[in-house]
Amino acid sequence: MRRTAERLMDLAERRMREAGYHGFSFRDLAAEIGIKSASVHHHFPTKAEMVIAIMHRHNERFAELVTPKVGETPADVVQAYRNAFRRSLTEKGGMCLNGLFGAESGGLPPELLTQVEQFFVSAAADLAKRIGGPDAETRAFAILALLEGALILARAHGDVAAFDKATADLAAAEDDERTRKVAA
Repeated sequence: MRRTAERLMDLAERRMREAGYHGFSFRDLAAEIGIKSASVHHHFPTKAEMVIAIMHRHNERFAELVTPKVGETPADVVQAYRNAFRRSLTEKGGMCLNGLFGAESGGLPPELLTQVEQFFVSAAADLAKRIGGPDAETRAFAILALLEGALILARAHGDVAAFDKATADLAAAEDDERTRKVAA
């Protein structure tokens, strides 16, 4: 992808993390990098197409962060997911885009909602498979909900420490769950 398109995506992503889907316009982006609004349309015909491209990029980067490792334990898997979500705060300065758009779902284009749904379906399935056990799917949903909620708390507090406090026992709880299953 060309450098201008990447810059536009970076700017749009930053603005969306701050103010959601409606937090930017092509005119805003064009003005910020010194091009005409029509030039933005050259790279991305519609806002939805731009955001979907950003979501693909975001989800690919997320998948790299949670890639399975040889010999990983359920706690390792949970920790990888925790670290990937925490990265949204520490490196990207805001919410997970999928969580953000999930909250905004009533006012988003259907094709974007499909991307968000696919992310959560894939993440829940991956987590459930990798942590295992008879109630793995329920635990996977709970883990994702806790991580997204912790991002909201951190954003509301303006402090990553809120995320850390909310998720501090997450991996340990998974180890405890696995230990209980083995002992039973």
